[in-house]
Amino acid sequence: MTGYKNKIELVKADITKINADAIVNAANTSLLGGGGVDGAIHRAGGPAILEECRNIVARQGGCKTGEAVITTAGKMPAKYVIHTVGPVWNDGKYHEEHKLVNCYKNSLQLAIDNACKTIAFPNISTGVYRFPKDKAAKIAVDTVTEFLKKADQIEKVTFVCFDEENYELYKNLLNH
Repeated sequence: MTGYKNKIELVKADITKINADAIVNAANTSLLGGGGVDGAIHRAGGPAILEECRNIVARQGGCKTGEAVITTAGKMPAKYVIHTVGPVWNDGKYHEEHKLVNCYKNSLQLAIDNACKTIAFPNISTGVYRFPKDKAAKIAVDTVTEFLKKADQIEKVTFVCFDEENYELYKNLLNH
């Protein structure tokens, strides 16, 4: 592998245990915690994350789909949590694919803006938001790959899969 491709890593793990400058949270628009990855991150990071999220909500009123905000990672090994709101899948009728692309682009840009060199992504929108896992994996890999071609500030992007199905999809796309 050459260039940007050796900057991409794939692991099957719990994102709350990943040591990176930033981990990405598949948040909801309220930023106040929820189920899945969001709930796990809030539980593992402790109250500091929720407190910062409440401050963001007071300042700007939540986070729109495709956008991203950053907070401390609290008690987790990462320095920051980048909260991005993935789209709820509705048969692709509401620009869900474009919104998911924006989740990755905006998270990566926020990482650069905060001097993060390493970032870890979960499988955004593939849980309760029902985004088809194969489509979501392709969007994630393609978007991150394109971004890394233009941004040398990021040294490593880790795709963190919690389940075997996502792990295999990413593995095939990345040819690992």
